[in-house]
Amino acid sequence: MSPARERLTATLPEGDGGKVRRVLVVDDDPSIRRALTRTMSQFGHEVVEAENGPEALAKIDDGIDLVLLDVNMPGLGGFEVVERLRQDPRRRDVPIMMVTGEDDARNWRRALDVGASDFISKPVNMLELALRSTWLLTMKSASDELRAHRRDLEHLVDQRTAALRQALTETAEAQRRTWEAHLDTVRRLVLAAEYRDEGTAAHIERIGQYSGMLARMHGLDADEAQLIELAAPMHDVGKIGIPDQILRKKGPLTEAEWEIMRQHPAIGGSILEGSPSPVVQAGRTIALGHHERWDGRGYPHGLQGGAIPLHARICTVADVFDALTTDRPYRARWSFVQAFELMGADRGRQFDPDVLATFLQHRDTFAATWERLTHAVDAATA
Repeated sequence: MSPARERLTATLPEGDGGKVRRVLVVDDDPSIRRALTRTMSQFGHEVVEAENGPEALAKIDDGIDLVLLDVNMPGLGGFEVVERLRQDPRRRDVPIMMVTGEDDARNWRRALDVGASDFISKPVNMLELALRSTWLLTMKSASDELRAHRRDLEHLVDQRTAALRQALTETAEAQRRTWEAHLDTVRRLVLAAEYRDEGTAAHIERIGQYSGMLARMHGLDADEAQLIELAAPMHDVGKIGIPDQILRKKGPLTEAEWEIMRQHPAIGGSILEGSPSPVVQAGRTIALGHHERWDGRGYPHGLQGGAIPLHARICTVADVFDALTTDRPYRARWSFVQAFELMGADRGRQFDPDVLATFLQHRDTFAATWERLTHAVDAATA
């Protein structure tokens, strides 16, 4: 090797961490192929030879870092080989240096158009070949590093995304369990009050469903209707503070006893006051307002018309419907026809006219719901 070539060889990189570069030399002329192979081997590269286009396509693999490709070969020429390689997503980034014996600008232009990375003319100047191949291999190494980094980054993103998804799933599950525990606690509080009044869990279920249905029918959105459905069963929680001799009295109450009984909305409001829970907050609003009347003659505050919260106005209709259509110790339940007639007569007095109109418009649906819930309770009891 000449001193100039030795100096050049000494400056050429071996690759990352001493990695040997693999070069595919393609030429139908054995002497040129051997010369290129010998030169690239002297630069420390591993060389794979092919004598024509089809053999080149068969031998190129993921380990090839550079292709030295003759332009003029019988059968499948160099330009066609480049076009096929560039159509393969796995080979698009492999640098290809075309070797041409024609000093023709049109061939150079075509080489670049089909996707060649560089070209060099025959007879090949080996020092020029070394410089150009080194540049292409350096670019290939940088491209490989970038691709590897991208893969690592995508893998890391996938791992982090999976971890985040798992964390969100666990958080959602924890929130769901907390929410269910919260609702269970509220339900048990309501049951405690209902059982003191000889009520039942079925009454709680009916009040919630009637109120939620009426809220949706009246145009409230799904979230607001669900909130009312969950909160309405708390309407009578204040009865837990009423003495048993009044709460469970079989006969009519005296006026003094009624005064005490009328305190249960305020007691319920006090029990539910200050909670951060939206459901309990809505329950407090309903507990305080479900005995207010549209005409202002209700209790505990004598609110009138729109001053009564809508949640409470909706629950009032549901509560009265359930009371009229349920057997009580002092009377049998009313028929649906009787209940609807009585409630219709109180439109604008006890009930919000618009809310009651919505209720009566869907009276058949409420009657069917009563039947469904009653049958469900009967089946569970049996």
